[in-house]
Amino acid sequence: MNGFVVLPLLIPLVSAASSILFWRRRMIQRWLGLSSSFLLLGSGLLLLYTIREHGIQAMQVGGWPAPFGITLVADLFTGIMVTLAGLIGSAVAVYSVANIDARRETFGFHPLLQVLLMGVSGAFLTGDIFNLYVWFEVMLIASFVLLGLGGERKQLEGGFKYVTLNLVSSALFLAGVGLLYGAAGTLNMADLAVKLRNANEPALVTALAMIFLTAFGIKAAVFPLFFWLPASYHTPPVAISAVFAGLLTKVGVYAIIRVFTLVFVQDVAYTHGLILGISALTMITGVLGAAAQNDFRRILSFHIVSQIGYMTMGLGLYTSIALAGSVFYIVHHIIVKTNLFLISGIVERRTGSFQLKQMGGLYHASPLLALLFLIPAFSLAGIPPLSGFFAKFILIRAGLENEEYAIVAVALMVGLLTLFSMTKIWAEAFWKPAPNEFGPRPVHRTMWAPAVALAVLTICIGFGAGPVYELSEQTARQLMDPTAYIQAVLGVSR
Repeated sequence: MNGFVVLPLLIPLVSAASSILFWRRRMIQRWLGLSSSFLLLGSGLLLLYTIREHGIQAMQVGGWPAPFGITLVADLFTGIMVTLAGLIGSAVAVYSVANIDARRETFGFHPLLQVLLMGVSGAFLTGDIFNLYVWFEVMLIASFVLLGLGGERKQLEGGFKYVTLNLVSSALFLAGVGLLYGAAGTLNMADLAVKLRNANEPALVTALAMIFLTAFGIKAAVFPLFFWLPASYHTPPVAISAVFAGLLTKVGVYAIIRVFTLVFVQDVAYTHGLILGISALTMITGVLGAAAQNDFRRILSFHIVSQIGYMTMGLGLYTSIALAGSVFYIVHHIIVKTNLFLISGIVERRTGSFQLKQMGGLYHASPLLALLFLIPAFSLAGIPPLSGFFAKFILIRAGLENEEYAIVAVALMVGLLTLFSMTKIWAEAFWKPAPNEFGPRPVHRTMWAPAVALAVLTICIGFGAGPVYELSEQTARQLMDPTAYIQAVLGVSR
């Protein structure tokens, strides 16, 4: 049964390798990518079902016992994230059929996307800190090549900023790994949880926690380490922007939540209080940056930053309901933000530009497109009964219960400013008359299908918030009490 854990790694690996064998056969690569992405989604759902029915799953690669060997482990949080990776990979694979040109396909878009999905899944599944670093590097290499694929000037400029800051993050991460091994003698996260629980030098552990918070904070784009994201995410084709927006920063958020609920919990008042303050500043700076933009994708890119603050807010509050809110928010945001980027590509196809000043008249020209925009836009702003409302409601309730009124006020204010940004896009692109008469360019059905599917899923999560919250609450309980995780990995309860 534990073999299910390795499937999310094997599926994209086999697909990427097979695509390279058919390097000159773009159609075969396309079908391999589509099949692999949907199989990844299926393996994620299977893994999530297995975890819910049979508990946390752990696999010791090569038969070496933990903490000496390579451990793959999946709890509910992992299962949710792998499923979302498969969902976004599938949506982008379908969308890319019409969005990615033949030249980029020839340069290896399809195998690179599968390598990226493998790196993302590996980061979610790994049970030790060093292999988390390895999977981050797999993800970084694939994402950097995808970002520069095509060689356009704006892509190379954005890619340079992206890779520079992420290499700084990787260097900090590797330094932290070395120092952590020197302090604890292990890098297995379950073993670290045991050995650092009553550390003799708590100040040293806290210092190490700050190194990891900085390294993961760069990858998650939290304040003040976020400026690489809006400088780069708007430069590649929309299919690549969408998978970046949906998944890459969430790997950083996942890593922060994982290590600060499992490994670094010795001085919660300091570490998690700091995370709460960073969350507030991340929300504010991101949403203010979005309000100042006039490019569709740059507005969305800044909103990625502001929404990251909501995800880490639950960790900063560090209660079961708050963590449930973080998990719920991650689920909501990955779907909604990916969809907004996909919709931006359809808008560009209709108007020929991402600049709001050059858009207009889309409400009359395409009512379906207008509706598809309003659903994720209102959800992002937290308008009921869509998924974003319930995600924000849980976090605000947790903040009020903790009497953290400042972060609650910030969260509410940022929600209003998010609505302002979305109405700005609506007024410029959809409501005002078209500045020039533009003939509607055809939008292929493979661009419409994933946008419609994700919009429907957003509505379903809103109207079915109860089961999603129940799953989020179960996930939060596992994160707050890592006993079952440690027992699944080490084989004994310690």
